[in-house]
Parts: sequence; structure tokens; C-alpha cells
Amino acid sequence: MNRNWRVTASGGDYALKQIIDVPLATARRNLRVVTALVGEGVPTCPPVLGAAGDPVVEVGNRGYCLLPWLEGDHLAGPDLTLDQARQFGQVLGQVHDRLDRIGRRVGLPAAPAKLSGRTIEPAAALLELDRFQAAARSGGTSFDEAVVELLDRRRVLIDKYAELRPASALVQGRIGWTHGDMQHRNVIWLNGIIRAVIDWDRIRVRPLAEEVARTVTIVFGAEQGRLDLARASAFVSGYRAVVPLPVDDLADGVRRLWWKRMSDFWHLDFHYDRGDHSCDPLFLTSEAFLGWWTEHRAEVEDAFSAQP
Repeated sequence: MNRNWRVTASGGDYALKQIIDVPLATARRNLRVVTALVGEGVPTCPPVLGAAGDPVVEVGNRGYCLLPWLEGDHLAGPDLTLDQARQFGQVLGQVHDRLDRIGRRVGLPAAPAKLSGRTIEPAAALLELDRFQAAARSGGTSFDEAVVELLDRRRVLIDKYAELRPASALVQGRIGWTHGDMQHRNVIWLNGIIRAVIDWDRIRVRPLAEEVARTVTIVFGAEQGRLDLARASAFVSGYRAVVPLPVDDLADGVRRLWWKRMSDFWHLDFHYDRGDHSCDPLFLTSEAFLGWWTEHRAEVEDAFSAQP
């Protein structure tokens, strides 16, 4: 999403990022939030400030930020022990708790008490499905052929489970500031401990349960085709030890995310509407996971009821 370099200088190694994915004003705000989070004990990486004390330096019409280079690894969900999965959940809980704590101090507006979430009508989802399937039929690649077949399967799922679409647009549970992309590529581990959460471009207000559900399904399921229920439970247990979200709120977040995955086609928007094929492999794995998730909805919800 951004352009990145590793820079070796006399003072050490640094990560230099050209900011492309968000407006520079948003990047400045987010980097100042990161600096404040370090003071609150959240494992992350504060930016190096420019000569004017600005975390973003502009050169012409381009903006850059510089951060110390951190050694470590990005561990995929299956590579985590149960204790590490629990630690991951605790860190996400710390992120939510500390963002709430420092919000006013760093200029974040107060989160609303209630939030409406978009729940796409089945008919609207099928219209989009038809559009992308028509585009795939006019193509001639192996990916196009896979899309046609997988969208046939998605059509069956939407028709069969349309009545399980969340009935209310009003999201259940706490609303707050969130990281926005907690997944294994944005977490650096060193010697079995989370050293830093990185890539804070997508900080914004969301239902807390939504980020918990998204993180669990991405880290412990999406690329494997099925959810690792034991690690998912450990993660949720760790999270709830820090932020004690009620089980009903988590269940609402899981159901809303499931329907969102059922009714959106963002990977295909990238491929067919934007000409960006970088997300093609994610579409193939996410379709396999969606099928498994739909068949095992009760087991998935049980995993999110884990006690702290």
C-alpha cells in the first residue's frame, strides 16, 4: 500500500516509508498516537521526528516517515503456541484500552456510544456477484475460471443463508478507536514476545468486537481454509482478560463479519475494477474459508465465548 525502504545510516538501521495509502494529515495524527501509545506501555515503534518536530517530512508533493528498524519475525497464526495466541489477544486488548485512555490527550474525537453497521441486502450482493461473474466469463485466465466456479458456490450460500443476515443495522457492544489492520504481517515477534505492532495507517472508530473478530479470522483461519478453534479461543481469552467484552457483543461482531464476507467482493473490485491483481490469492483462500465458516458457525461462535 505504501513504498518502503530499509536505510542503513551511521546511527543504525531505519524503515523509511513513503506515505501513499492515507492523507498526510491523517498520517501525522496516527504517528502522534503511536508515540503516545509507547508511553502507555503498548509495544510499538515511535517515529523519528524531523528537524521541525514533525513525524512526517514532505519533499515536494510527497510525504515520508522514518522509524527505527526492528529485528524480529512475522509469525503466522499456525506458528503461534496457545500462550502466544493468548498474548496476541492481550496486546489487542491493550491497544483498545490505551487508545480509549489517550484519545482526548492526542486529539481523537470521542467515540459514539452507538454505531450503525452496513448490512448488505442479499439482492444487492447478488447483483454485484452477477457483475463480477460476467467479467470473469469474458476473461480467459485460470483465475477467471476459478472466479466463475467460486461465485457459483457463493450464490448458493447467499440464497441458502440470506435469512441469517443481521436484522438490525445497530451494532451491539462497545464502540472505540481501533488499529484497523491487526494481522500477523503487522506484528513483530522476538524471542517469543511481541516486540511491536506496526502499520497504524487505519486507526479509526469501529465496534471493538468487529476488530476482535476480524483479527481472529484473518490470523487463525483465512489463509488456512478453516479456523484454528483452539488458538482462536486462546486469543479471545487473552483479549477479554484486558477488555471484558460480553459474549453476546462478540457474537454480534462475529455474525456481522460473517455476513460482510458473504456479501462483499472487495478482492474482485481490485482485480476487475482497478486492474490490481495483488489480492488474487487472497480471494481464493478467503472463499475456501467462507465455505468452512458457514458450515461451522456454531463452533466459531463458541470459540469467541472463551473466558479470560
